[in-house]
Amino acid sequence: MNKPHVLVLGGNFAGLSSAQEIRRYCGDAVKITVMDRKNYLLFIPNIPAEVFEGRDPAVTLTMPLHETLASDQIDFIQGQVEAIDVDSKRVDFVPTERPGAATTSLRYDYLVVALGNRLAFDKIEGFAEHGHTITDIYYGNELRHYLHNDYKGGPVVIGSALFHQGDGTQNIKLYGDHPFPRAEAACEGPPVEVMLSLATWMKKHGKGGPNKITVTTPAALIAEDAGEEVVNQLLTIASGMGFNYVNKTGDIKRVTADGVEFVNGQNVAAELKILFPNWAAHDFLKGLPISDSEGFIITDTLMRNPKYPEVFAAGDAAAITVPKLGAIGHQQCTIVGRQIAKDLGHMGAEEADQELEPVTYCIGDMGGGQAFYIRSNSWFGGDEQVLKMGHAQFLLKMQYKNLFFRNKGKMPDWGLKFSQLVGEKLFA
Repeated sequence: MNKPHVLVLGGNFAGLSSAQEIRRYCGDAVKITVMDRKNYLLFIPNIPAEVFEGRDPAVTLTMPLHETLASDQIDFIQGQVEAIDVDSKRVDFVPTERPGAATTSLRYDYLVVALGNRLAFDKIEGFAEHGHTITDIYYGNELRHYLHNDYKGGPVVIGSALFHQGDGTQNIKLYGDHPFPRAEAACEGPPVEVMLSLATWMKKHGKGGPNKITVTTPAALIAEDAGEEVVNQLLTIASGMGFNYVNKTGDIKRVTADGVEFVNGQNVAAELKILFPNWAAHDFLKGLPISDSEGFIITDTLMRNPKYPEVFAAGDAAAITVPKLGAIGHQQCTIVGRQIAKDLGHMGAEEADQELEPVTYCIGDMGGGQAFYIRSNSWFGGDEQVLKMGHAQFLLKMQYKNLFFRNKGKMPDWGLKFSQLVGEKLFA
C-alpha cells in the first residue's frame, strides 16, 4: 500500500515501453498504472506495408493492452485524459469503455507523459473532402479501398505540412555542445516510404510509376534528420527513378479536388493527395507549467521536467523528441526507467544518468520485398550517416514487428546491435 505510484499516460510505443522499463529496473518496488483512450497498441510503422499489400492493419497490427500489461503486474485504465494538475499530483480523466462516464481523478508519485501527439488533419483546409493519409487504421483502410476501387492512375502528391516545434529545447545541447536542431516537418520517414512503396504498387497494378509522383517538403531538405549525405543519396536515387521533388513549400494552404496548394504560392496538380499534418500537442497539455510554447512537455536529457522532477516525458509528447521518431522514444523510455530506479535506490547514478543521445533509425518499406535502412546522428551533432537498401533490410523491418508482438513489446538488449549487423554489414 505504501509503494510509490507511477502513472504512465499513453499506451502505444512510448507508454508501453516506459511502463515495462520501469518494472524492469524497479522491480516490485512501485505500483504502475498505464492509461490510454484505447485498449490496444497499434504498430504504426508497418501500416503502409500492410495497406499496399491489401491487408487491414486492424487485423494484423494491433496488440491488446490489458493482457500485455498484466503479465508484468501493471494496471491498465481505458480513459481519456482531461487535465493534469502537477502541483496536486493529480490527473483528471473520463473512462472511455462506454459513453457517459463521469470525470474522475487519479493521484501519482511519478508521472510519465507518453501520450503521443495530435495529428492536426483538421487544420488542413479541404483534407476531409479531398485528402488521404496512412497514419492509422481508419485512414489506412480508406486509402486501401480508394486505390483498389477509385484511383484512375492520375498524378500523386505526397507531402508534409509545416511542423510547429515550440521552444522546449532552446537550452538543450547534444553531442558535446551542438545546439538542438529546428525541424520544419515532424517526421518525413513516412513520406519517403510511401513514395517508394506506392510507386511499386502502381507499377504492379498498371497505374504508371515514379514519374507520376511528386514528393513535397516544407523544409529545404526532405527528411533532414537523416543527414545531408544520406538525403542526397536518396534524392539522387529517386531522381534517377523518375520521382518529382518540390522543397521549401512552407505549409499546406489547402487541398482541392485538383491538387494541393502551398503557402509559397505553388500549386501541384494531383488526383491522389497523401498528406502528413502538423504533429501538435494535445490541447490539455497547453499552458501547463511543464509544457513549452506549443504544449510539448519540457525535459532535460534525462527526460525529467526541470521544475517538476517527478514528471517525465517520453515519445512524441516530449519537446525533446524531434523528429517524432519511435527509435528516439525507445531510448527515452530506458532513461525514464533508470531514473526512477535511481530515485528508489535500485540503481547507481553512474549507470542511471546516461543522457539522451538521439539517433535517427528508420527502416522504410519500398515494396517488392525491399526496404531502405537509415542510421544517422549527424543532424544532432554526431558524425555517423548510413544508408542501405535491399531485401535484407525489408526482412529486418518485418521481423522486428514479429519479435515485438511475440515478446509483448519487450525488445532484447542485443536487438539494436543485431539490427546494425544485419542492416549494415552482413548483406551490404
